[in-house]
Amino acid sequence: MPSLKDKVVLITGASSGFGEDAAWFFAAEGCKLVLAARRIDRLQTLAARIQDEGGEAIAIPMNITNADDIENMAQSAVALYGRIDILFNNAGIGRVDWFENHTPERDIDLLIRVNLIGLMQVTRAVLPQMIEQGNGHIINMSSVAGLIAPPLIASYSASKFGARAFTDALRREVAPLGIKVSGIYPGPAATEFGQHIGSSKTYGSFRSKFRMRMSSEYVAKRVVDVAKRPRRSLVIPWWFRIVTTIDTLFPVLVDWISYAFSKSKHKLE
Repeated sequence: MPSLKDKVVLITGASSGFGEDAAWFFAAEGCKLVLAARRIDRLQTLAARIQDEGGEAIAIPMNITNADDIENMAQSAVALYGRIDILFNNAGIGRVDWFENHTPERDIDLLIRVNLIGLMQVTRAVLPQMIEQGNGHIINMSSVAGLIAPPLIASYSASKFGARAFTDALRREVAPLGIKVSGIYPGPAATEFGQHIGSSKTYGSFRSKFRMRMSSEYVAKRVVDVAKRPRRSLVIPWWFRIVTTIDTLFPVLVDWISYAFSKSKHKLE
């Protein structure tokens, strides 16, 4: 099995959720970790705990909407370790509600800047060093919302479709240079992320009814699997591939179901 020992891994959004859990799994593989997020207190606590367990990790505060923070993070990581082998673009925010209730500042502008523009800016800051060394692996955390666009998450889905397009285009650009690019497309998972996406009785009851939540640890383990055995994309759980295939082959059917859902649920909220 491929080894990740001594690989330098940069994780954005590392203070909670997939990023935090992935940090532990990468540390268990013997990786050297650069942990980046806004909440420096949580990052420092995480880095200290990993060090106490015999791992190697540093915490770098970064606001992903601040270009200077991004450049400082990338430069600091390279200055310390000499390289970045794996970039896990994980930072993100969400919003669940009918689109007319979205606020322009947070639910549209900020969401797009974090989920799409921030991801692109971090990648741009790290990519030249990977090109110079002739290898590297960029793993972008997207969502099944980047493959199929259901009601109630219009802004979020738009950002994730953009992230998917960027991931595919970049992979085709840099593959000849020895750099791999992967997209991760998970369905709903139990993380702190879910506490900050707004509220919708319809969405909450729908997700609860069908138990549509994976554990954060499961998703993080699969991220490490992709780091070990790179592939163009990973959709989890597996049955979401069926859903996205139906959307591709029979979009009218999916539209009809979505129309019926929206018409009935709008009346409840």
